[in-house]
Amino acid sequence: MSARILALVGSLRAGSHNRQLAEAAAALAPEGVTVELYEGLADVPFYNEDIDTAAGAPEAAARLRAAAAEADALLLFTPEYNGTMPAVLKNAIDWLSRPYGAGALKEKPVAVIGTAFGQYGGVWAQTEARKALGVAGARVLEGVEFAIPGSVTRFADTHPSEDAEIVAGLPALLAQVAEAAAAPAEATA
Repeated sequence: MSARILALVGSLRAGSHNRQLAEAAAALAPEGVTVELYEGLADVPFYNEDIDTAAGAPEAAARLRAAAAEADALLLFTPEYNGTMPAVLKNAIDWLSRPYGAGALKEKPVAVIGTAFGQYGGVWAQTEARKALGVAGARVLEGVEFAIPGSVTRFADTHPSEDAEIVAGLPALLAQVAEAAAAPAEATA
């Protein structure tokens, strides 16, 4: 089993627990699976059809599209902001959904996980992200979920890569994503 999984982190904060969770994913990936953290979501302008033309897209958006197109699958890490996903993640989905019907997300296997302060670990944000990804044409992996509650206290003194639940669960989740990447779209639908 081998796969290149592109990780998009919905928090831009340097000390983000979701970024740390993505780092843990990269460190705990099974043999043959590579998790690459995408750097540069903060540079991608808000989606606007006036700047996304046949002549091209802004450089930061074009880089994001190229990285997603080259990956075998995507894994989104989302905190929960006011009951939904952060704007930076929604904006990435919007750019990756274009051009309509042929964007970098088309039939691409994608899973959404994350951690949040609340007792449910950001499930609302994850649900909203899955919905947007499905509408955008991605092959959203049902049942490949991981919501880690209590991030502020849980990771105050511990990196997610040292958390027993994460060490046990993340490699199995990454293996599911890699298996979906290897399978034809019809087989996992």
